[in-house]
Amino acid sequence: MEADQGLSTQRYPFAYDPAEPFVSRLGEWVADVFYDILPESGFEVRDEQIFMAYQLERAYGDKKTIMAEAGVGTGKTLVYLLYAVCYARYTGKPAVIACADESLIEQLVKPGGDIAKLAEHLDLQVDARLGKSPDQYVCLNKLSAVRFADEDAPVIEEVHESLPDFVNTPGTLQAFHPYGDRKQYPHLNDRQWNKINWDPFQDCFVCPKRQRCGLTLSRDHYRRSKDIIICSHDYYMEHVWTYEARKREGQLPLLPDHSSVVFDEGHLLEEAALNALSYKLKHRIFEELVTRLLEGEIRESLAERVDEAIESSERLFALLDTYTVAIPGSERKEVRVEAPLLREIERLTSVLDAIGEELVFESGLFSLDGYQMRVVEEHLDMIQTALSLFRKEDGYICWAEENEDETTLSIMPRTVKEILNERVFNTGIPIVFSSATLSVDNSFRYVADSLGINDFVSFSVASPYDYADKMQMKITDEAIPGHPENENRLRDAVSLLQESGGRALILFRTMEELRTFKQDIVHIPEAQGLRFMYEGDREISDLIAAFQQDEESVLCSVNLWEGLDVPGPSLSNVMIWSLPYPPQDPVFNAKRNASAAPYEEIDLPYMLLRVKQGLGRLIRTSSDSGSAVILDESLYTKKEAKDRIAALLPKGVEWTTLTH
Repeated sequence: MEADQGLSTQRYPFAYDPAEPFVSRLGEWVADVFYDILPESGFEVRDEQIFMAYQLERAYGDKKTIMAEAGVGTGKTLVYLLYAVCYARYTGKPAVIACADESLIEQLVKPGGDIAKLAEHLDLQVDARLGKSPDQYVCLNKLSAVRFADEDAPVIEEVHESLPDFVNTPGTLQAFHPYGDRKQYPHLNDRQWNKINWDPFQDCFVCPKRQRCGLTLSRDHYRRSKDIIICSHDYYMEHVWTYEARKREGQLPLLPDHSSVVFDEGHLLEEAALNALSYKLKHRIFEELVTRLLEGEIRESLAERVDEAIESSERLFALLDTYTVAIPGSERKEVRVEAPLLREIERLTSVLDAIGEELVFESGLFSLDGYQMRVVEEHLDMIQTALSLFRKEDGYICWAEENEDETTLSIMPRTVKEILNERVFNTGIPIVFSSATLSVDNSFRYVADSLGINDFVSFSVASPYDYADKMQMKITDEAIPGHPENENRLRDAVSLLQESGGRALILFRTMEELRTFKQDIVHIPEAQGLRFMYEGDREISDLIAAFQQDEESVLCSVNLWEGLDVPGPSLSNVMIWSLPYPPQDPVFNAKRNASAAPYEEIDLPYMLLRVKQGLGRLIRTSSDSGSAVILDESLYTKKEAKDRIAALLPKGVEWTTLTH
């Protein structure tokens, strides 16, 4: 890879003459990498990998969105990294790699991972920094509030004691010092972590501790990356949703301007968009916010409006307790939007309008702190926008969630696809969707339509592995009359776990299913010798590492249908507890109501993609082998689902039936 005299080699791992088209020259170098450089280092380069490289050259050259479906073992990560890094250096802007799950973003930078391979074999030193979501960091305010007044005070105090000295000691911070990351506290379970981590209701703009906060310091650090910022889908969507508001408030966007985006496991982007592009309202937070207006010497009329607003908000959230209905298998509650609720929403909207008018007068009197007032005004505008959606018939989706005896009202516009199309897919930069499962029945329309993508290119290459020789597939037998469904599944699961000596991943559709399994399995004598690990009991990446190291353990999870990469005998058995149909919650019900054939267009494609991803956890290298099983007896009452699942199995793999 020696450079010609006079050509630029400082930035790129190849010689480049600025008079040449850059992407074409990049494509030539990538071809050299796969045809010559990597084979010389002992790499087995696959035809599928080279084909993907040529397709990405086209996408980067034309600045297009591309659906890159490449099966397990095709080396797709290495391909998109080569293009993303070099294109970032060409444009002077970092690339963003957005991964489906927060726990998986570190896999790219782990020792022996793909970025390490670039450095070792191509002498390409990549500046890759992690942009973790805010909820992955300790909130110093929440930590202080629960240190001594909580049942988990001992473990929470340990977190406080572990904070760097500069957090609570006056002085100048000289350099970036990472701390407060969820990964640093693997022993905390999810319930304990949620007591001290950042949440959407923390007002960082006015926090006196923000300059010593691990979240703030981490954000300052990753923004300076020259090559790659690695974040989650959720975080990227939060960046999109808050971009304009943060600029209005004088804040930097969550992510800097970037040259391209790769959505790894891109079929899951819609769920992240739905989570991020929602307004979340909580009475306690609203009261704390508007009460700030009472801190200055304000006119009596504004003080009266503030009191009215607090009383109206209190009534609104009291009514929510009456008009919400729990949904089995979902944390979202359905909100029955009836006349009393609508009247209170109108009343609160009217009071907020009056507060807005009062603030116009107050700004001229300079009786309130200017920055504080701007923050309050921005929040009130957000609340007004959220509540205004109720005036648009069929223009919104809403639901409620209960957390620590507090109700959160979430409101989402139905125009998510339009927002994504405008702010993500029409920005004129290359966008890569990468996954082993982007298509349903050889069509990419399900994913594209769900995100509002109209113009894209696509390709699909299969895994090079010989699944017929490596993978056994089983399904449960029909239900036994008089036997509870869960009893049959437990018996089948324990029998299979005994055969495999543990070494299994059990995938559940909901956390409710996982908790039920956790309660019931302790009463099965045959399961007493098995070692189970459960998602939620500790930090997820630490849990995965423990599972991989303890070869005969069993990992039970709700969120590891995709992205989990555990090669070798530790994962020799994948069990699908129940078919992963989407929940009957307000978000998916809205999609169903908008469809002429909801089962065929919404439920079935979603389930098939999840099943395909779940089965993909089994064979991760050419030397892996094992078995997979679907324990859901409803296969026998849903013939179409059974046939479609059979059709998506790898070539040469046919299932056998378990007998009870």
